[in-house]
Amino acid sequence: PVAKAKAYYEDGLDELVFYDITASSDQRNIMLDVVQSVAQEIFIPFSVGGGIRTLEDAAGLLMAGAEKISLNSAAVLRPELIKECAQAIGAQNTVLSMDVRAVAPNTACPSGYEVVINGGRKAMGMDAIAWARRGCELGAGEVVVNSIDADGMKQGYEIQLTRMVAEAIPVPVVASGGAGTPEHLHQVLTKGKADAALVASMVHYGDYRVLDIKQYLNRQGVKVRMNY
Repeated sequence: PVAKAKAYYEDGLDELVFYDITASSDQRNIMLDVVQSVAQEIFIPFSVGGGIRTLEDAAGLLMAGAEKISLNSAAVLRPELIKECAQAIGAQNTVLSMDVRAVAPNTACPSGYEVVINGGRKAMGMDAIAWARRGCELGAGEVVVNSIDADGMKQGYEIQLTRMVAEAIPVPVVASGGAGTPEHLHQVLTKGKADAALVASMVHYGDYRVLDIKQYLNRQGVKVRMNY
């Protein structure tokens, strides 16, 4: 992960998101040594998530060099964790990351989108839009919306979900799950009203470079930071 992080940084990445996606379900702690190594190699903001269960966990990651911490499963199980982190380390450093799946609209999930935890393994019967609002009320300064249905498919982001969250809350929204082409980013940043878009597979496997994506978005009129 350290070598990948450095390569993306050198290719013009704006921000790195580093998730240990099974840390919560496996009851493991985040790998502080990896975070420290990444911090020594890149000079852009990066956030870390997975296995953060206490304020002490969050503070340790910031001390190791992360700029933001990303709360997911632990925040669903104990929402006050968001408030504790936001008050101690700042809302701008406290990210709420949501794993969401589409369901038939029902009393518990009227939006048709349900929050899931433990890497998508456990459904919570919580409405995603309501949870995004609650997270912001508790102090989250940014919300990452990850579609479990779209994640890894490389067929595009969940545009409707992203737009619904973006229209419901006052903080930046990051779209996650489904990126396969630069056009997918264009769609979610415009039609989906996302403030940023997370990519993984499409760059991990060499389909596209960060620079390719940014040049495409720039040509489409989307404001991106270009490293000329």
